[in-house]
Amino acid sequence: MAELPLPDLDPTSDRAVFRQIADHIRHAIEQGTLAEGDKVPSEAQLMQHYGVARMTICNALQVLQGEGLTVAEHGRGVFVRSHPPVRRLASDRFARRHREQGKAAFIAETEGAGGKPTVDSIKITEERPSADVAELLGITSEDHVIARSRRYLINGQPVETAVSYIPAEIARDTQIAQPDSGPGGIYARLEELGYRLDHFVEEIRSRMPLRDEVRALKLAPGVPVFHLVRTAYATDGRAVEVCDTVMSSDAYVLSYELPAR
Repeated sequence: MAELPLPDLDPTSDRAVFRQIADHIRHAIEQGTLAEGDKVPSEAQLMQHYGVARMTICNALQVLQGEGLTVAEHGRGVFVRSHPPVRRLASDRFARRHREQGKAAFIAETEGAGGKPTVDSIKITEERPSADVAELLGITSEDHVIARSRRYLINGQPVETAVSYIPAEIARDTQIAQPDSGPGGIYARLEELGYRLDHFVEEIRSRMPLRDEVRALKLAPGVPVFHLVRTAYATDGRAVEVCDTVMSSDAYVLSYELPAR
């Protein structure tokens, strides 16, 4: 174990051996001795160092994977999971200046953090809204909405999926209903259509991901998601968009500035 010095097991500890091993590797990750993207010592190396059976090592590695610290790549080994953090500033991310610069919120905040933003899996449909979406938009479930579904990536790693619902009477036959919504995103298009944005309301909760979300976001076992629902309101008080977003919790720091008056 010359490349990664790890302590020996403590025979006097009442902590299970596999948990001691997991503790050692976790500490190396937390201290930066094992950095993001680094390969964890192989099962054979760990077995030799600790003098334990393969199952004990497998149990230790499973603990780390369950905590979202490592990811196993078939045929390659176990690696420290990369976490491309984006500080999501609720007081700034929808600032009009970003749209005027031709940047949607995700692009502005990702580039601000030094990451490379991309969007894929774009799908657009016209459909009837769910009861919850209809209520937020102030329409009926018999009305139609334009639904824009997409996935966001940072440096090629998926971090977020989102579906925006815009009343069809607003978005139908506009660039909002096209795969490329243009510079500044759909909020810029809404303002061009005369719906000047006034404020946003967001509700956020944390939960474990659904199976499709695990696949879409390539989540490690044990990593929860933020489920965020945002409603955008125009200056006349009308709700013009509902965005249902699922975010990998280890990719974001949610930061809020709240006035004290």
